[in-house]
Amino acid sequence: MPNDEHPVSTSSGEDQGSDGESLSDRCDSMTSTSEMDCSRESFTSTSSSKHCSPSSSPPKTLTLDKVMDSARDLSNLSIAHEITVNPDFRVEPSSLPEGSLWKAVKNAMHKAFWNILESELNDDPPVYGQAIRLLEEIREILLSFLNPGANRMRTQIMEVLDIELIRQQADNDAVDIQGLASYIINTMGKLCTPARDEDVKKLRESTDNIVTLFREIFRVLDLMKVDMINATILSLRAVLCREGIEYERASFQRILDKTPNALSHSSAWLKSAMEEMMSAIVCSQETGGQGKGERTVPNPIPILNTAFLGIITWDFDKKPLPETLMNDEVRLR
Repeated sequence: MPNDEHPVSTSSGEDQGSDGESLSDRCDSMTSTSEMDCSRESFTSTSSSKHCSPSSSPPKTLTLDKVMDSARDLSNLSIAHEITVNPDFRVEPSSLPEGSLWKAVKNAMHKAFWNILESELNDDPPVYGQAIRLLEEIREILLSFLNPGANRMRTQIMEVLDIELIRQQADNDAVDIQGLASYIINTMGKLCTPARDEDVKKLRESTDNIVTLFREIFRVLDLMKVDMINATILSLRAVLCREGIEYERASFQRILDKTPNALSHSSAWLKSAMEEMMSAIVCSQETGGQGKGERTVPNPIPILNTAFLGIITWDFDKKPLPETLMNDEVRLR
């Protein structure tokens, strides 16, 4: 045996010094020795547990992407929940407060934009750069209103509002801007809801200049966008009412996978309800003269009932609501 080989003790206490010892026997013996050394150190050293036991894994660090993904999931969950429980939920056209700085800035920027358009169209010869960008944006908005199967109208819109062709016409000062506006208005009449028929009619009968007409076209298109969103909400409501529970459960699970402590308030809420019930059980046992016995753990359903009863007297100013109820805070107050 080489000089650096350590003797290994066996259960019988006999020394194994033969050079013919197999490699597997040596490995087993070394492992046994290591385990015995660790066991021996556990009685003689205060740091033995740290030395012999595997080190714990470092805590997971949340990245900004995970936080943003969780926030996006939570936002979608809130919207879906509101659509499900609130039959009157709908999107309203955005409006800024009168006299606000944001409204003043927005009006100033819009005025500058339309002034540039008017100046370009009044040039001799007219400049159509700004107008072409408007037509391209209008085309994309009209296409967004179409159903997936509306191929015929999609093709027609792409042909009439062919931006490359319009650019070529602009180079030769042959753009029929009024004709394009009329086509856009007629197409809007085919795609809008009955609530916008009057607005489209006013556009058809408008005698304003082309710049004012385009401004009104964009105003009505914005209203049609809102109508489209509300129609989508209406079609989704039936599906969400049927599948909403599973959707919310899956959404919460995705959030938990990304942010494990996302339901800390809900856990504390349920734990408090369980402790309250256990205290009541102990008091009833002592009153009944049963004395100390096995600790009774209440069933989940009574715990949930107790927890929800606590929401009735919840102090919203001092305690945050459980995460699972945050979407209903306005209704619970």
